[in-house]
Amino acid sequence: MGKDRSDNHTMTDHHKMDHEQMNHEHKDHNHEDHDHMDHMQMTTHDHHDMSGMDHSMHMGNFKQKFWLSLVLAIPIIFLSPMMGVDLPFQFTFPGSDWLVLILATILFFYGGAPFLSGAKMELKQKSPAMMTLVAMGISVAYFYSLYAFVANHFLSGGHVMDFFWELATLIVIMLLGHWIEMNAVMNAGNAVEQLAALLPKEVTRKNDHGEERVPLDQVVEGDHLIVRAGDKVPTDGQVIEGETTIDESAVTGESKRVTKKSGQSVIGGSVNGNGSIVIQVTGTGESGYLAKVMELVRNAQADKSSLETLSDTVAKWLFYVALIAGIGTFIVWLYLSDLPTAFDRMVTVFVIACPHALGLAVPLVIARSTSIAAKNGLLLRNRQALENAHEIDALILDKTGTLTQGVFAVTDVLSMGTMTKNDVLAYFAGLEKTANHPIAEGILAKAAAENISPKAATDIQTEAGIGLSGVIDQETWKIVNQKGLTQLGLTVPEDKIKSFKEQGNTISFLVHQGAIAGVIALGDQVKEEAIDFIRALKEMQITPIMATGDNQEAAEAVAAYLGIDEVHAALLPEDKEQLVKSYVAQGKRVVMVGDGINDAPSLARATIGIAIGAGTDVAIDSADVILTNSNPNDVLHFLSLAKQTRRKMIQNLWWGAGYNIVAIPLAAGVLAPLGILLNPAVGAILMSLSTIIVALNAMTLSIKKEAHER
Repeated sequence: MGKDRSDNHTMTDHHKMDHEQMNHEHKDHNHEDHDHMDHMQMTTHDHHDMSGMDHSMHMGNFKQKFWLSLVLAIPIIFLSPMMGVDLPFQFTFPGSDWLVLILATILFFYGGAPFLSGAKMELKQKSPAMMTLVAMGISVAYFYSLYAFVANHFLSGGHVMDFFWELATLIVIMLLGHWIEMNAVMNAGNAVEQLAALLPKEVTRKNDHGEERVPLDQVVEGDHLIVRAGDKVPTDGQVIEGETTIDESAVTGESKRVTKKSGQSVIGGSVNGNGSIVIQVTGTGESGYLAKVMELVRNAQADKSSLETLSDTVAKWLFYVALIAGIGTFIVWLYLSDLPTAFDRMVTVFVIACPHALGLAVPLVIARSTSIAAKNGLLLRNRQALENAHEIDALILDKTGTLTQGVFAVTDVLSMGTMTKNDVLAYFAGLEKTANHPIAEGILAKAAAENISPKAATDIQTEAGIGLSGVIDQETWKIVNQKGLTQLGLTVPEDKIKSFKEQGNTISFLVHQGAIAGVIALGDQVKEEAIDFIRALKEMQITPIMATGDNQEAAEAVAAYLGIDEVHAALLPEDKEQLVKSYVAQGKRVVMVGDGINDAPSLARATIGIAIGAGTDVAIDSADVILTNSNPNDVLHFLSLAKQTRRKMIQNLWWGAGYNIVAIPLAAGVLAPLGILLNPAVGAILMSLSTIIVALNAMTLSIKKEAHER
């Protein structure tokens, strides 16, 4: 999670959390830090989730186009020969060729529209890929077949072979492939909408006559807004009246509430606690914190969308090969023979170069992989993540919520004398009952969860920098930090609290009559599986890196406990994004794992962004993969699945397009001097076999988890 901003400290001493200093510990960096964000140019959100298909998803529903196109294609398949060869189930009747022409024309302009539009966009971007290859195949097949129809009906000179059968099957199979892929991978969420949902539609504004309710879009900088208990903070601002605690987890992901009083800053989108405050607006619209974070996300996604998929790369080179081979074939045969023969050979090359199997090669693997992933707690939102997960160099991890539980709470209670743990907790809760800071909230929440009634305490006194004291059952009890314990001349066995310190927990001691009666540790507990997870990454030669908004001390404590050598702490969203960007610029493949809004820019920027399922919607919308179980080991499972998936993709692409290595030269007639020309029936058989092979190969995909189970 992005827990980001250095004010969100995890403290190892209770004195850092005393009632006086709690108000200062969590000083916001808000505007002085946020102002450092560059105002980047807004770019269109073009999240390339699915190969060439993303060019044309707006052209219509592929599912609907597939079914209607199938209805048009079935009569063509029964009435038109396959590359000049009549199949056993085919038949004709008077006027059937006219029916084929009409149906093929409708099919070309309706079913082929997404590919023609996609090709136009690819060529405009000077990057021909799958759409261009398909568009070339169907265009050549249609217009040459149209010429064949005219020649066979109105011109003399012998029968000319048409490609209506190839046109129909190619369009239907390509639409099916895109539909399968769309169905397999979740649609990209709209992070802008999720951010907007964090802000209220109306706010309470103070005026000369009292207060008024106004739409949020009418608020300007300098306005005074009333934010009552439980309300969402509507804009960035500065507290000018009142005192409260703010839940910033929706914005920063940090688990601890942050104390706010007059003069301190608040962030739009955070949630007010149990106090009522008045804020002076310092940032709205594009100048607000959330808007700037979203701007970073947009830019990162736009840059990332330029990545090319494997199938696009194959299609691009196949397009160039087919174009050169087709034109070359036409020139050679025009010299050796006549114009009809030259056209016939060239068109055969173009049609064969767009194999049906290529349209299913990757979508079938994606569908299988997505299904396996979902059963294992992985939701794949971007198909490129599967292709780019090989040879990962570094894995950048947020701390809170990713490596830790993400909740600032009591992690353990120890009794150092004759009292039970429940008694210790009851005394702690009694002394902290009237306090209003994260430690008190954590202790009281633990007591409530355990159905333990706090002891009745009176005469509670705060001792600055040490802790507090109070009277329970007419006896004085103290809660102190390590500093206070030392001043009292008391010590606690190191082995009792060693693990708490290693995890960066806040430790408080209950003292009665000159002796330690109990100990409570509070913090964000490290997940049980985190140590094995980091060890497994190192075994895979992947460098684990911690990037957190928490303070340096807490970050280093958790990193040392887990064995992470590289730590970056007190980071803002743009700092994280720049860290990821610097690795990517070095040519490294980087995985980013996080769950807060301030992780969103870096999740979008990384080679692969992985969001913890318990995180914010904005982080999830910016990620390529979602871990529904919030288990770090699922990252390893994803990497294993991605490796297997990419292998299957490459195998299928070879089967789907590789036969062209033989088919195109034969179709071009390179062996014609030896009397060998590619028989259309042989070409059709090769097409069918490659399609069957890629389907069977995709079904053999499986996930290998055993290597990571410990």
